[in-house]
Amino acid sequence: MQLRKVTAATAAVLALTVGATACGGGKKDDNGSSGGGKKITIGIKFDQPGIGQKTPQGYSGFDVDVATYVAKKLGYSPDQIEWKESKSADRETMLQRGDVDFIAASYSITPERQQKVDFAGPYLLAHQDVLIRSNDTSIKSPSDLNKKKLCSVAGSTSAQNVHDKLAPKAQLQKYPTYSACLTGLQSGAIDALTTDDSILAGYAAQSQFKGKFKLGGFKMTNENYGIGVKKGSPLKDKINKALEDMVADKSWQQAVEKNFGPADYKNEPAPKIGDIKS
Repeated sequence: MQLRKVTAATAAVLALTVGATACGGGKKDDNGSSGGGKKITIGIKFDQPGIGQKTPQGYSGFDVDVATYVAKKLGYSPDQIEWKESKSADRETMLQRGDVDFIAASYSITPERQQKVDFAGPYLLAHQDVLIRSNDTSIKSPSDLNKKKLCSVAGSTSAQNVHDKLAPKAQLQKYPTYSACLTGLQSGAIDALTTDDSILAGYAAQSQFKGKFKLGGFKMTNENYGIGVKKGSPLKDKINKALEDMVADKSWQQAVEKNFGPADYKNEPAPKIGDIKS
């Protein structure tokens, strides 16, 4: 049985006047990208280890690697990228305003979002899953979460969806962040944490947690990660070509192994452009 995560409602905004330039700087060329030393502005998550994270050393994660590869194919070196935090509730607004050129931020393609923005990709097929302790043999299916303490993070509906649809006797425990959930999972205060498997793998791959957790492999939803662009942007086709190149030259698989490998993440094969799994 599949679930669909409820996304945060976004405010309706008016598009800026035609011809406005991206905040990353510089006049854009006829292809919808800037060059010649100009900047490109890319939206990512700043707080998702393994996906998109800002650290004292810079930016890291699978989405960062994908975005950097795409930017290079568009003619930009890493030092020409301006990274901008794109929180889930702000993504459509940022694209519509022209705050960013594109967004790669665990951004699931949905019909509702496609009414507001365009998507290149998908470039990763993720699934809602659970993270449990490596030595836990009691949770082998979603129904085994009944009477278990399931971490519920503020602003996320994943745990509530599991409670409502698959494990009605699951005991939801509210924590402020996923990092706090991991600490609770490690100590035994909670039994499981749920969100996208890619996000869980990124957290579990952190050095302090290596070998301590495992994914359930339940695949409770399909989450097709796409790269968001403004409606009608000519960048969409260029990004799609870059994503195809990334798969073909093995850079995509290398990025998966680099960012998710320590969590023993069983990733799906790279999706075909335009192949959105419901």
